[in-house]
Amino acid sequence: MAFVLKGRAMRHAQVRTVTSREFVHNVSAAKRAASEGDTVIITDRSEPSLAPMPIAEYRRLTKTGKNLVELLRMPEADAFDIDFEPIRINAKDIQA
Repeated sequence: MAFVLKGRAMRHAQVRTVTSREFVHNVSAAKRAASEGDTVIITDRSEPSLAPMPIAEYRRLTKTGKNLVELLRMPEADAFDIDFEPIRINAKDIQA
């Protein structure tokens, strides 16, 4: 299986690819590999679909210090001065 880890000596991080079927049968090995710094890629029908990672790494990657409005803001739009007119809909009663 792709998850055989030997020893705890200093080693370089590796990229490990495993099928979803192999992952289901050996979840603990995938967790161990990811927590040791390896990149684990889980495939579904030969296509990469998931990459588990330690929560500390997830938090580091998603930490922005911004709220949702700041994340959705488009700073490049500041260069344009656009004034929108409100939309008015004149609705009429429908007689049945």
